[in-house]
Amino acid sequence: METVKLYYEDSFMQEFTAQVVSCVEQNGKWAVILDQTAFYPEGGGQACDLGKLGDANVLDVREQDDTVIHLCDRPLTPGNRVTGILDWDRRLDQMQQHSGEHIVSGLLCSRFGCSNVGFHVGADVVTIDFDAPIPASALPEVELEANRAVWQDLPFRCWYPAKEELESLPYRSKKQLPWPVRIVDAGGYDRCACCGVHVKHSGSIGIIKLLSCVKFHQGVRIEMACGHRALKLLGEIYEQNRQVSQAFSAKLLQTGDAARKMNEALSAEKFRSTGLEKKLFSLMAAQYRDAGDVVLFENDLSPAAIRELADALASVCGGTAAVFSGKEESGYNVCLCSRTEDLRQLGKQINEALHGRGGGKPGFFQGSVNATREEIEKFFEKE
Repeated sequence: METVKLYYEDSFMQEFTAQVVSCVEQNGKWAVILDQTAFYPEGGGQACDLGKLGDANVLDVREQDDTVIHLCDRPLTPGNRVTGILDWDRRLDQMQQHSGEHIVSGLLCSRFGCSNVGFHVGADVVTIDFDAPIPASALPEVELEANRAVWQDLPFRCWYPAKEELESLPYRSKKQLPWPVRIVDAGGYDRCACCGVHVKHSGSIGIIKLLSCVKFHQGVRIEMACGHRALKLLGEIYEQNRQVSQAFSAKLLQTGDAARKMNEALSAEKFRSTGLEKKLFSLMAAQYRDAGDVVLFENDLSPAAIRELADALASVCGGTAAVFSGKEESGYNVCLCSRTEDLRQLGKQINEALHGRGGGKPGFFQGSVNATREEIEKFFEKE
């Protein structure tokens, strides 16, 4: 049977009554069909509505042919009338995201001659895929124009044009569609074939925020957020920036400069400390000149520093230099260097005997071992 789709008649309907046509158990849930419904099924990149049918929680809503199926957590009695109540916050959020996407897509497609080839309302952001390059530098201007469309509180029109009207009506579509086709006009900013539910006026979108624009296949993927979702995200960003401003003792609108200066200072300090570290490793290596094989344990060395120290030792000891750094409970990082020996076989033995992972080339081995210092020392005494 064809379900009467109240969500198309009034997208702001939050409560309705309907007759239960059928109720069938499906994998521990109950598939309920009503004679009419305001619950929108998932489709067109937009998530389904959730809410309640009487005492039953609506867990999912799907459409099969022209029938809307409500998956509920308990059965309903066929023939009875039931009151449906939508999770309105969820519905409004979905409409804000979808309607905002139409305005943005209309602007970008007309300005850059591209097509919207993908759209999805995710848990946090909306993603839109376009099939042509769009410079990220254009986004601020597009965002401003999109929000001007919101501030004008323009009407959204959703309708099924007559066949003759559709034939002469320009509209966006991902593919050729047979009549009848549902058309959405987003306040004159976009006209698109769309099965989704939308706000009645653009002012209900609240705000449109474009977040990113990155290369995706032959075009770009844009992330955005609208309405309450955008307000929440901007509030979280503000709070993070407030904490950064306190940490850097910088004004809220100067945290970027403060962060850059801090990075420059850290880079200079890293360059200086690396130079000092090399000098220290050279002095340490001098103590092992012509000592043959050397095994050292040092605290808190990075993998790069372990490699640097092992190389410095190998340059003077005349044998194999093995440097370990780590902790008993979490294991050790290791680097072996030699100017005279092929270390590949020794590396395999270390991996096997000391539960290690690593590799390298003839005069070099680097990795990690899951063993105690005592076990490591015994291994090298044996070798």
